[in-house]
Amino acid sequence: MTTGRPLRIGITCYPSVGGSGILATALGEELAQRGHEVHFISYERPFRLATNVPRLHFHPVIINDYDLFKYPDYTLPLSVKMAEVSRDHQLDILHVHYAVPHATAAILARSMLPPEQQPRVVTTLHGTDTTLLGRDPGYGPAIRHALACSDAITTVSVFLQRETQRLLAVDTPIDVIHNFFAPRPPRRSRAEVRRDLGLQDEVLILHSSNLRPLKRIDLLLETVARIHPQESFKLVILAGGDFTPFVDIVRRLGLESRVVVRKNVSDIEVYLQAADLGLITSESESFCLSILEAMCFACPSVARRAGGVPEVVEDGVSGLLVPSLDADAFARAVESLIKDPIRRAALGRAAQDRAREKFSAEIIVPRYEALYRRVCAADGKAN
Repeated sequence: MTTGRPLRIGITCYPSVGGSGILATALGEELAQRGHEVHFISYERPFRLATNVPRLHFHPVIINDYDLFKYPDYTLPLSVKMAEVSRDHQLDILHVHYAVPHATAAILARSMLPPEQQPRVVTTLHGTDTTLLGRDPGYGPAIRHALACSDAITTVSVFLQRETQRLLAVDTPIDVIHNFFAPRPPRRSRAEVRRDLGLQDEVLILHSSNLRPLKRIDLLLETVARIHPQESFKLVILAGGDFTPFVDIVRRLGLESRVVVRKNVSDIEVYLQAADLGLITSESESFCLSILEAMCFACPSVARRAGGVPEVVEDGVSGLLVPSLDADAFARAVESLIKDPIRRAALGRAAQDRAREKFSAEIIVPRYEALYRRVCAADGKAN
């Protein structure tokens, strides 16, 4: 990485539970620890963002619900706040996670400022801004414009890079910078957590997600209902969304004693260190931070071989990948690891080694720093 003065970086992300916000929050904390000034700009404080950390600041966006508008507008107040923070704190970089509405707001914010005060805009795509909204004629042109006006674009996987180029016809080079995870020391012991969950010799299967339709929670529950013997496991769901729509499915499948739900968990490490196996039944994932989080604690996952997941998990080496959205196939893969603790442990060790070697903060954060230096070098801002 090119050396230079500490940078002043603004970060905007969705503050609720989800991989993009978790990654953005961890990146901001790591950058602050490395001496940079980091300013988060969002309608809420990101749920995992630490408080009282030197060089780490939060600027709330106030959203007014005027009767004039049928729906409250967030993009314009966000762009105004971005411009204010950029001007008042002389930001070098606005790093936005998700194209909609964050990249659009950043481009507008930059245009509000005189040239000498304009920050560089770095846009990181995490998935649905390309694979879902990029297909929508009501959003696609705005996304393409925001990306064309960005000084740099990154994606979290090669898969997403190629999908963005294919769906949005983006001519600008796209850097692939994978996600990372920097676990904090768990606040409780593995034994204590397992005891509180009512576990004895059962395998703890962990699922962590925001429960959006793409995550296929229905398939997750159908899968665990087909695992035999039922007394061999418990499924713990760390829910970043409303689990109420799935309660009837749990009852219908007779899983009341097998499924435990914990909502909006910020100290996820407590459950990761207690888990034996991860289970992800998503239709597709651009990366899947939940798998990486488990890998860091030597916990292998069973997931679908789709999207960016094969870039994270080596099938049969650091986890198991299922070729289709088939509950029986998922169940048989999980059963094989429940019944073979030696193989499960070997996959877990390989997963932990892979996480350390390819997806650690020490590997990934310097790549973002180098990118920031590169986009600033054009106008001398990083000198």
